[in-house]
Amino acid sequence: MRSFLPLLSLASVAQALYFYIDVTTPKCFYEELPKDTLVVGHYTAEEWDDQRHAWAKHDGISIYISVDEIFDNDHRVVSQRGGSSGKFTFTAAEAGDHKICFTPSSNSGRSNWLSLSSPNGGIRLTLDMAIGETSAIESGDKTKIQDLATRVKDLNARLNDIRREQVFQREREAEFRDQSESTNARVVRWMLIQLVVLGATCAWQLSHLRSFFIKQKLT
Repeated sequence: MRSFLPLLSLASVAQALYFYIDVTTPKCFYEELPKDTLVVGHYTAEEWDDQRHAWAKHDGISIYISVDEIFDNDHRVVSQRGGSSGKFTFTAAEAGDHKICFTPSSNSGRSNWLSLSSPNGGIRLTLDMAIGETSAIESGDKTKIQDLATRVKDLNARLNDIRREQVFQREREAEFRDQSESTNARVVRWMLIQLVVLGATCAWQLSHLRSFFIKQKLT
């Protein structure tokens, strides 16, 4: 696999590379990375289909990916299991050799004869790695970034609409509260006026009745 390493350094600008893996044996290679180097890998695993006489993806395939720092007592920086295709990412904390391994497994029920009937091995793994090329990595995800940026803009626009609606509702609530308080004040004033008029009327009537009774007794 040492002869395979120079090609991997061109993975960010070249076509994806592929190699064959026996379903019972992991495939490992070593990559010397400078410190703070970003590595992004995309992989696709395929099984041999005798009916179509071609390699094809299968949902039953799973790939376990591990990355160990050889210079640091095999400290593991990546340990993940994915399906027949996926992505892994890590950053080299220190400069040195990194051991990258792919361990396949299959629950398709065909793994016993795959290594015998298929050419070159049981599973063909296509690997595309971008090493240290942040611009290339960003350009590869440019569509996703643009989509996320569009969604963020839409969310900001919706938040602004919600804020404007809240301000409008608060203004309407304040206006309604002022109208209610004004109406209540007018009602209270009108009730007080009615009470004063009613009291004056009652007093006048009582005074009138008293004068009437007094006149009647005199006569």
